Amino acid sequence: MARATHIKALALLPAFALAGLTIGCGSGGNDGTQPSGGAPAAQEIPAATKDAALAAMVPADIAADGKIVVGQDQTYPPNEFLDESGKVVGFDVDLGNAIGQKLGLTMEYQNADFSGILAGLAASKYELAMSSFTVNSEREQTVDMVTYYSAGTSLGVLKGNPGNLTPDTLCGKNLAVQKGTVQVDDATKRSDDCTKAGKPAINIQQFQAQTDVNLQLTTKRSDAMLADSPVVDYAVKQTDGAVEVVGQPYDTAPYGIALKKGSGQFPQAIQGAVQALITDGTYAKIMAKWNLSTAGAIQKSELNPAVS
Repeated sequence: MARATHIKALALLPAFALAGLTIGCGSGGNDGTQPSGGAPAAQEIPAATKDAALAAMVPADIAADGKIVVGQDQTYPPNEFLDESGKVVGFDVDLGNAIGQKLGLTMEYQNADFSGILAGLAASKYELAMSSFTVNSEREQTVDMVTYYSAGTSLGVLKGNPGNLTPDTLCGKNLAVQKGTVQVDDATKRSDDCTKAGKPAINIQQFQAQTDVNLQLTTKRSDAMLADSPVVDYAVKQTDGAVEVVGQPYDTAPYGIALKKGSGQFPQAIQGAVQALITDGTYAKIMAKWNLSTAGAIQKSELNPAVS
């Protein structure tokens, strides 16, 4: 997503609206009718090798039970979502599992509304949050963030762009976004610019689940949607082109794994694991499995990078 605040032929509609159908989340949009969004078995990623030095950096109270509890909104394909069997899958899930393997631990993903995940992390409900969080200065004030991918915001419309829309021509239009994301902030600013210019405000339609945002567009109850670039790209594929992307992604920023401040060397352990997976090629394999753009790949994982 560039997700942040606080900081997916109509005959294929069910597949698009519900595929992998979390920012992880059984919180909405999943009625059990979605097709599998998982990758073919042939694309499964080999287990990563444990790094004893990194594993030793994990605080004892986290490592004691052999797992890391992860807060996630599982309505955000292809990053985190539920397949037809109800299993959580996606880019973040595969990368998260590989991080856990580097640390000699398993990852336990708990589904939640995106807007409440960081609060849950602060309350120690989760030990880590990995749900397409965009890194920004506001978030870095309250949590530590380890970068692992770079994404922007994309505008999604129906095939042919019948309204001839661009991000700058949304005044008076119905625009669907997920609650708690950077797209809400973006849409709000754009709407304010509309009214300042004497034009009608954007009707910002906010939904708890990204899958509901998708459904709004495909059923023509919204003129457009804003979401993270990987999510809109995935929507295009899932609908066989019934949805299309307008222009290029903008406001590109890194995704970050969020950790509670004061967690000892845990952030450094996570950063080291991500970097090791980049170096040994596992990261690239996971990206390829989920067809993520190589333009978003990072070469160096950073802890709390300087961002706006």
